[in-house]
Amino acid sequence: MYQRQLEARILARLFKGKAILLFGPRQVGKSTMVEAVLQQTGQTWLNLNGDEADVKAQLSNTTSTRLKAIFGQHTLVLIDEAQRIENIGLTLKLITDQIKGVQVIATRSSAFELANAANEPLTGRKYEYFLYPISFGEMATHHGLLTEKRLIEHRMVFGYYPEIVGNQGQEKELLKLLASSYLYKDLLMLEQVKKPVLIEKLLKALALQLGSEVNYHELSQMVEADKGTVEKYIDLLEKAYVVFRLPALNRNVRSELKKGKKVYFYDCGIRNAILGNFNALNSRTDTGALWENFVIAERMKYMYYKEQDCEHYFWRTIRQQEIDFVEETPESMTAMEYKWNAKVKAKFPSTFTEGYPQATTMVITPDNVESILGF
Repeated sequence: MYQRQLEARILARLFKGKAILLFGPRQVGKSTMVEAVLQQTGQTWLNLNGDEADVKAQLSNTTSTRLKAIFGQHTLVLIDEAQRIENIGLTLKLITDQIKGVQVIATRSSAFELANAANEPLTGRKYEYFLYPISFGEMATHHGLLTEKRLIEHRMVFGYYPEIVGNQGQEKELLKLLASSYLYKDLLMLEQVKKPVLIEKLLKALALQLGSEVNYHELSQMVEADKGTVEKYIDLLEKAYVVFRLPALNRNVRSELKKGKKVYFYDCGIRNAILGNFNALNSRTDTGALWENFVIAERMKYMYYKEQDCEHYFWRTIRQQEIDFVEETPESMTAMEYKWNAKVKAKFPSTFTEGYPQATTMVITPDNVESILGF
């Protein structure tokens, strides 16, 4: 078992009079992590799964009297896959307001139902957390920085899902299963997703364009769908925590892109499974794009777990001047170029440095990547 960085934060929030909501992709270890936290309390807990029909029936449109009967003497309640339960927001509100002394933790693997159903009823009554796949920092803490740096190439190919990390030699088989069995589960349950084949085509197109600016019109031609459908499906993929969008920074320079977007994957292994490409880096043509995706995802994990408020962008002008990643906090701005080959020189365009003189510039390679990941 790998210790997750969120454990201490969630443990400190128990019994503070609020529901705890934990979001994240399927199979990233949400239930395992919550159970690790609950074990530290020394108490027993009630485990309810929203995928089970009787649990859905008992927790949907319920009353505080019924909930007290279900919970019995338990003061810790875990509700997995809470988005499956109708009116879950009202149920969580009842628990928080009417059943004092009971701490409820709800997990979800999509941003669809629970986001809409829980936000309004739980205003001021919840703590929200997001769990990514395992991070570079978590693994470096687990078995040492040197060991994890040696495994970077492996992580770029197979990713950081817990089941993948914990089963060496079975990565290809497990990733294919993960991508096919779990990736689309939440999406395919939505009425507005009527063409699962289109989702697969779109994901392959996004995987092939990794690191490039996304053009919805071009994508629509590639997957043979209208532009509106493509944009809607990308939004749904983002809400299912498969991909995330990185917007273009536009503020000080006239020639900056105004509405540009890039799309990255939360996990490189999932991206490679979609393409069916698990080749080693020395025989790939997409190593630079994979490195870019890897570092951006790891930096986002690090900043989130450290509770650092920041915005993330890429930067490009109409003349194709570009910077891979720009991070802005209330106190600072940092521009980063990601180079897999440390011998390749990176140049930051004067258009950017003059337009944003406050920005610090960094070139990140495998030699120094730990410097932006907490080591």
